[in-house]
Amino acid sequence: MAVTKEQIFSAADELAAAGQKPTLEAIRQRTGGSYTTISPALNEWKARQATAAAPLREPAPQAVADRLADLGADVWAVALDLANARLAVEREALEKARAELEADRAEATELADRLAAQVDDLQSRLASIETAEQAARIEADELRGQLAAAQEQAHTAEARAQEIERRAGELRTELDRAHQDAEQAREELAGVREEAARLAGQLAAHQEQNAALLARIQPAADQDKPKGRK
Repeated sequence: MAVTKEQIFSAADELAAAGQKPTLEAIRQRTGGSYTTISPALNEWKARQATAAAPLREPAPQAVADRLADLGADVWAVALDLANARLAVEREALEKARAELEADRAEATELADRLAAQVDDLQSRLASIETAEQAARIEADELRGQLAAAQEQAHTAEARAQEIERRAGELRTELDRAHQDAEQAREELAGVREEAARLAGQLAAHQEQNAALLARIQPAADQDKPKGRK
């Protein structure tokens, strides 16, 4: 809710009644609001205070002027004294108003300097934040690239693992088949060896039979040979 001019006047009256100087910062602490809202209202309040404190300045009525002319130099001297007194009061009020204006200007300048420092600090912080944000974006892009590369490598590794597993299965199958073939070959070799041993036994028996047959035939053959022949 925006602060009203009446609230600003009331806060200034309270500060003045408490013996404190109504300043922009002091009123803002009581009413809130912005300096741009408080400043014109405070200037209007000060102008009213100066007007109320300053004596009235009105031209003398004609009757008074005529009477002064009649009273002569003494009355004129008194009038001049009164005028000088009023002028001194006005000068004092003007000097006070000027001093207050200078104080307000100094306060406004100090406030402007403080706000400018705050603006500079905020701009510096904003620049730092923008730099950090840019660095974070670059890092995020790099991480996304690394993640994509890692995912690609993972897909490739998974495909290679599947291929290796498939090939290993084929090799296991071939190895089992080779074991079976080797076992069958061993069995066939054992059979061949048994057959060879059997045949060798049969050959030995035939050879013994042939030797015995030759032993029986040889004497008869020698007797049938013609004598004189060797």
